[in-house]
Amino acid sequence: MMVLASDVDDLRIAFDESSLTTLKIVVGAILFGIALDTPLSSFAAALRRPAVIGIGVVAQFLLLPALTFLLTLLLDVRGSVALGMILVACCPPGNVSNILTHRSGGDVALSVSMTAVSNVLAIVLMPINFAFWGGLHPSGGDLLHDIDLSVGSMLGEIAFVILVPFAVGITIARLWPRVARVGHRIIGPVSFLALGAVIVIGVANNWDIFVHHIGVVLLAVLLHDALALLLGFGIARATRLPVPSTKAMTFEVGIRNAGLGLLLVFTFFDGLGGMALVAAWWGIWDIVAGLCVAQWWRRRTASSAASAEAVAA
Repeated sequence: MMVLASDVDDLRIAFDESSLTTLKIVVGAILFGIALDTPLSSFAAALRRPAVIGIGVVAQFLLLPALTFLLTLLLDVRGSVALGMILVACCPPGNVSNILTHRSGGDVALSVSMTAVSNVLAIVLMPINFAFWGGLHPSGGDLLHDIDLSVGSMLGEIAFVILVPFAVGITIARLWPRVARVGHRIIGPVSFLALGAVIVIGVANNWDIFVHHIGVVLLAVLLHDALALLLGFGIARATRLPVPSTKAMTFEVGIRNAGLGLLLVFTFFDGLGGMALVAAWWGIWDIVAGLCVAQWWRRRTASSAASAEAVAA
């Protein structure tokens, strides 16, 4: 018997203890890989560009969650879907943003600095942001009340998953830079592929649920992802950042660490249907959309450069 899509708030996605442990290790590896590519000089560089970093922080931790909240009201999505969208919006960026910035020909140094700062700030700002916007949502707030979420517990989990691997990675980058460079080239891609494998296996194990309910989140995630990318691009253009910095800002705001969101869904929300579907589908679609934007941007920049050379000649 097919479960109606309107029952998505009552769904619980199956994810056993060993799978949850694997996901935690993968998310930790992602943060470890970011830290290996984040020397302390990145934070010094951020201090030399406080205005640009500040713009990125405001966009990620204030504007994106607020606009996401409004989008959930506009789309009138179910409570669990709304909470999933808000949770993803509150997540920091992952190392994919650095890869896409590089692929598009953007300011990689700025991207790395923003990723480092955002992940450190997310330890405190993410649980506060989620509790505020999630609790404010008409239907999502009721679900949060039933779950009785502890902000302190979520903060502790985020601190453990982000702070520990981040601190270890930065220490290695500081003491053994050559080891860090080699490790980053291996751990970055491997953790990225591992996260994709965890999501694919999770979807396969819950295929009937995924097929029956994906329509509930398909449009919401597509619009939400576009909103995040456009916010990064728009705020960069509004503040007149140069093109390479605009590319970095677009991906830093538009790319979210959905793996961290997925981990929190299974740790604190018992695999709540709409939240798990949003985080899982976002983790897939965000990469696809990001790669398309980066490739288009790279070709456009190359074409513009070739035209400029032709005119000069």
